[in-house]
Amino acid sequence: MSTPREPQPGKALLSVLAEESWWDAGAGGGWLPLHEELVRRFGPVDYKSGLLPFDHTGYYEEELGRPLFRRILGFERLLPLDGLPGMKLATNALEKAHARPSGSRRVNLDPGVLTLERLVLASGKNFTHRVYLGQGIWADLTLIYSKREGWVTLPWTFPDYATEDMQRRLTALRSLYKTAIEGSATADGQNSRPEQGDTPCP
Repeated sequence: MSTPREPQPGKALLSVLAEESWWDAGAGGGWLPLHEELVRRFGPVDYKSGLLPFDHTGYYEEELGRPLFRRILGFERLLPLDGLPGMKLATNALEKAHARPSGSRRVNLDPGVLTLERLVLASGKNFTHRVYLGQGIWADLTLIYSKREGWVTLPWTFPDYATEDMQRRLTALRSLYKTAIEGSATADGQNSRPEQGDTPCP
């Protein structure tokens, strides 16, 4: 008989997606105010990607505008695995707080939690492979990690998370997470150097 026990917390990460001008503080963009709120809510950021062009789908363009750019954030403070619904609800509230007067969103926030074994994203929508977590939030098993193969895609993996470019960034985040829980400098010998324009934050 297995003995139930609490799992180790995971690494909270966040995809921030918005139209190009939103990122420009000089043009009154919304990135800096949002970043400050994210740090207050989730703690210090220890990984920040550069701005990444987002052209994998046109799904968000009608609401957010175009061209779209994304930034991936990792948070130093680890997240209990049952804390993902709370994080999703908090980011939903931030989307609303930063919305246009009409109510349409300026920014899309997609939180997730990364462990040594997998990447799980939060969703408010049911689907065949998603598991209900509570509070109206579902867990989307997006990628699994194999020591032999690295990140392994699944039939439902979002195309942007299936790219080598994204998976290199996830490997860097995984290395930061492994360091946090084990004091190791690298994850299973994987090259964890940041991509050009990415910042492992002190």
